[in-house]
Parts: sequence; C-alpha cells; structure tokens
Amino acid sequence: MRTVHEVSKLTGVSIRTLQYYDKIGLLHPAQYTESGYRLYDDTSLEKLQQILLFRALEFSLKDIRRILDSPDFDRNKALEQQITLLTLKKEHIENLIDLARGLKAMGVKHIMNFEPFDTNKIDEYAAQAKASWGTTKEYREYEKRSKGRTAEENAVIQKQMMDIFTEFGAIRKEDPSGDAAQKLVRKLQSYISDHLYTCSNEILHSLGTMYAGGGDFTTNIDSYAGEGTAEFVYQAIETYCRK
Repeated sequence: MRTVHEVSKLTGVSIRTLQYYDKIGLLHPAQYTESGYRLYDDTSLEKLQQILLFRALEFSLKDIRRILDSPDFDRNKALEQQITLLTLKKEHIENLIDLARGLKAMGVKHIMNFEPFDTNKIDEYAAQAKASWGTTKEYREYEKRSKGRTAEENAVIQKQMMDIFTEFGAIRKEDPSGDAAQKLVRKLQSYISDHLYTCSNEILHSLGTMYAGGGDFTTNIDSYAGEGTAEFVYQAIETYCRK
C-alpha cells in the first residue's frame, strides 16, 4: 500500500488532484486508514495510469469516468486506441517541428503551408474511440433504437442518409450559407434525429467536423456524392450552427 503522498511523488500527480479524483468517483483509494488517510494498491495505480493516458489525449474527466465504468471496458482495447491516438499526435507534432525548421531555414514568405496545423484526423479518431465505449447519451440512444433492426432496415437508413449527401453534392458549387444548403442541413439533422439519435446543434457541428476530417467519413461521402461534398457539408453545417 502507498500513501497519497507516496503516490503523488511516484506519479507526479498532485495530492490535490488525487483527492479530487476520489471526490468525483474517478479514482478511489483501495482503502482508508482509521485516521482517514488514503491508501493505494497496485490496482489503483494501474487505473491511474489509464486515467493519465486518457488525460494526455485530452479526454474530459467525465468521459474517462464513463469509459472506465463501462461494463464492457477492455484494457487491451483501450490501450490499442490510446496507441493509435498517441501515434497520430506524434505525427502531428513531427509535422509541426518540420514546418518550424523549414520556416527557420527559409523564412515565412517561402513556406505558406498550414496543413501541419490540421488536427481533424486526430479529432475524428478520438470521437470514434469515445463512441465505441458508449460514453454519450446519444450513443446509448442509438444502441436502443437500432436494437432489433434487421440488416436490410439498417441498409435502407444508411442509403437514405447517403442520398441526402448526394443532394448536397448536387449543389456543392453553390454558397454553403445559401437557402438550398441550409435546408439540406436541417433535413440531415432531422433525419439523424428521426432514425439514429437526437441530433443537437452541438452534435451536428461535431459530425460536420468529422465529415471533413480527411478520414473514412470524407472518403465515403466524396466517393458517393462527388469530390468536395464533405467539405461543402461541413461549411454548410458551420454556418447553420452559428445562427
């Protein structure tokens, strides 16, 4: 057993933070002494490692608690996701370092590249990782609604949703803030709410970011509805959510 002071010294986590984790139910000590002092065992430290890895990946404490408390929590699955996210972050940092070195060597006027600042791929994977643990009420609502659906019914829903993206694709050369695009955003939001889960403006904005994030979402939408459609949908959603 280790005291809270020993754990703080070992991990670099402040005593106040450990006390807070205990208070919010994120990390309880293995036991308390008769005097009320916290004591941590190896299992507690293993859980703390998981918490710190998720925190390094900028997961909120609320999301971390939901993930760790999930009855389906799989430590190896979590580690695989964390490794993928850390690798993406490593590549992102390396690209920024290369850009900075280039700027130092050649000057700002000679390198006008903003691609290394793009974090959409990281954001998309993180969102997918969170969703896979059912950490949001939207995901739980989706699970409840989809339970019992046949593969054919799911295929119809998927196709109808992709057809909406086809409608976006048909006007992707127009103004994303125009009436036609904004009506399609409302149609998409309503369709998601009617068939998948309640799609608030906040959720819709997150979806728009994933659509244009450069990952599978972008590839699938652009392949189905035309090159540039995913970005157009994102811009239209961005305008819609700002109103």
